[in-house]
Amino acid sequence: MFFVFNFFKRKPRVYSKIENHIYGIITELLKVSSTDINVDELGGKYYLSNEEQHFKVTILSNDYVIRLTNTRDSVAEKYDKTFVEDVLKAVKEEKHRRMELVYDSINNSIEKMAERLHNTLIESNEQESQKVRRLETKDIKNKKVNY
Repeated sequence: MFFVFNFFKRKPRVYSKIENHIYGIITELLKVSSTDINVDELGGKYYLSNEEQHFKVTILSNDYVIRLTNTRDSVAEKYDKTFVEDVLKAVKEEKHRRMELVYDSINNSIEKMAERLHNTLIESNEQESQKVRRLETKDIKNKKVNY
């Protein structure tokens, strides 16, 4: 029984030495927050750019080409479809993670603004009701009682 499940289990992909090196470079770039990730979904182009390290990566998903560019060199090579898809998966996951962080930050800001607005409205309502109470007590003091 175990053999049947093991048979259908996908074997881990073994990359060539250069693929391992490129995958390592890209994943290290993705870990650095100063690396910009830009995507052209329609064109199938993904761009990583780190100005501090003067390094750029362009991934052309339709052609399975990865271009690495630094201040001295620019190298573009066609790679195996599976390798490029694995690289793109890492890029998309990091892009998604960053979008989640931005979403959470915006959501927290909106919640804090709503809470401040709510507190301001409560304070304003309390001040208004105090003014109304003062006006009511002044009217009573000034009125003469007729017997």
